[in-house]
Amino acid sequence: MNFTRWSARLPGTQRRAAVRSDRGGSPQAPSAPGSAVPTAREEPPQPFETPPPAGSPGGRPAARELLARDVLDQVPGLVAVVHGPEHRIAYVNDAYTTVFGDRSLGGPARELLPELTELGLLPLMDQVLRSGKPRTLKARRARGLSRSGHYTFTCTPVELSSADGPEGKPHTEGAAALAATGTVPGPPPDSASSDSASPDGASAESASPDGTAPGSAPGGTASAGGDGHPDGARDRAAARAVLRAAGAADRRPARPGSPRKGVMVFATDVTDQVEAAERLRTSERRQRETAVTLQRSLLPQKLEQPDDLRVAATYQPGGTDEAVGGDWYDVITLGAGRTALVIGDVMGRGVRAAAVMGQLRTAVRAYARLDLPPHEVLQLLDGLAAEIDPNQIATCLYAVHDPNENRLVHASAGHLPIIVRDADGTVRRAAEPTGPPLGTGGWVHTSGSVPLEPGATAVLYTDGLVERRDADIDDGVSALEQALAGADGTPQAVCDRLIRALGVTADHDDDVAVLVLQHPARTGHDAELFHNAALDLLGGVEAAPRARAFASGVLTSWRFPTELHDLGVLAASELVANSLQHGIPPMRLRLRRTDRRLIVEVTDGDDHLPRRRRAEPADESGRGISIIATIASSWGSRRTPGGGKAVWCEFALPDSCRTPHP
Repeated sequence: MNFTRWSARLPGTQRRAAVRSDRGGSPQAPSAPGSAVPTAREEPPQPFETPPPAGSPGGRPAARELLARDVLDQVPGLVAVVHGPEHRIAYVNDAYTTVFGDRSLGGPARELLPELTELGLLPLMDQVLRSGKPRTLKARRARGLSRSGHYTFTCTPVELSSADGPEGKPHTEGAAALAATGTVPGPPPDSASSDSASPDGASAESASPDGTAPGSAPGGTASAGGDGHPDGARDRAAARAVLRAAGAADRRPARPGSPRKGVMVFATDVTDQVEAAERLRTSERRQRETAVTLQRSLLPQKLEQPDDLRVAATYQPGGTDEAVGGDWYDVITLGAGRTALVIGDVMGRGVRAAAVMGQLRTAVRAYARLDLPPHEVLQLLDGLAAEIDPNQIATCLYAVHDPNENRLVHASAGHLPIIVRDADGTVRRAAEPTGPPLGTGGWVHTSGSVPLEPGATAVLYTDGLVERRDADIDDGVSALEQALAGADGTPQAVCDRLIRALGVTADHDDDVAVLVLQHPARTGHDAELFHNAALDLLGGVEAAPRARAFASGVLTSWRFPTELHDLGVLAASELVANSLQHGIPPMRLRLRRTDRRLIVEVTDGDDHLPRRRRAEPADESGRGISIIATIASSWGSRRTPGGGKAVWCEFALPDSCRTPHP
């Protein structure tokens, strides 16, 4: 197909031909009789639309025919023009007077524009006069006649040109010509007079350094000019006020008729934006409060206080957004005076991290009731974390304190080490076998131990306490050791001291959880409330009578009431009988009292845990554990680390036994 033939009929081709014809171009020559391409049919050119000339009916006025006063009076922003070191008022527009009331011209702004004084704008206007650079004051509250609002004030340096008046008299300084004529004359296009040229030879009508055309109002509003003709401009004898946005101050000495330096104050009403921003901040604050409330509701509302430990914890949410982290801690009483202490951190932030944290905390409490060793608890948590969310990683440290051993047995899944301060002030890190974080799978966790003698303090914490973007995490742990060395007082006081020493504030970028436990060294009357007594049993028929006699003598020496004494002896007898029947040597009976309970515990070498079962009337055995469960406040059993098991029961002490005897 010959596209050349058809392109001659396209409208674009016709318009181009018409333009060439109007420009005097030679018309297209007719094609030869044997030509393959016929001559395009000529059509009358379509004239372009041209705007009507300025000043003609239906035409728009030229920019030079607009009056500056008329333009500024229609601007919705508040405009005030002042000049001189006293900032004498040269002009205020209608929007300004509507908000703040009528203002007289010629007087100083300090007296006639009190609203500017209240807003602290006068020093800013002095800076603008001296530097010749605009200054802005954002979102300031101003009180008007009818209402108060927020305005953004922009102070722009301008020049006010003073010329002779219509009668040949110079205008007064206060009038400044803008109020008299309201016009901004512009030089003719071909004018080369010295009045329209700057000292460096550049045209006075050239754009200012900030890109604003001379005489233009803020926002690109065109200023008014003269009639646009040289003769009309020279014949105008009225005073003229020219607003020129100045990029730098004019440092030439003032002379009659030279421009006066001034400041144009332009105020934009931003009340709606300020109120919207305040509503947004309020909404974000409420969302954050809700998220923090959710996070705190998933943490223990009140820590359990073991008999042999003093425990306190602190949680500090990080950041200012509504997304909280997954830091958590817990204290779980296991029975027989043993206590589990847990701290963990779910990676990430937001509701998802908090939900995973809540599930892990609940699972830890359930697994702790099984009284398993720390590494077995973490092994179970590892599998559960992978089921909850395979993409979510969490760290956890699980420790168990046994008052009979004065040690912390612990296991870690990617968590930071325990810091311990001994009674003599020595601070050390627990040399623990740290495994990978929870949810990774394929790892066999192991347990370690650290001594916790009376008078010692231990700290469990999350990485938000010691990790900083500009420092190694080991440096943070070292700083924590130094802070712990000088932290004395109650566990809560130690928590607060560590938080302050490590520089954790309200705008910290990460969540922080700290758990502090102290093993107090008791002396005097307090020491009388904590006693231990143990008896090794070798087996045989004399073991049970010997255990009963031992228990009776110890409980009598502890001055227990008769009822509690008899219950304690019965419990010791049943537990020893159960161990003699189902366990193997070595066997041991331990009696322990605290300020709140009596603990009876029997250990043996067999690792089969007893279960409570329903005995039939004809059965001759199987009732021992049922008797223990009936008479004791609580009971339980666990496997011991070296093999074997421990079966225990507790009795709550009456109030008369909770104070030391004189």
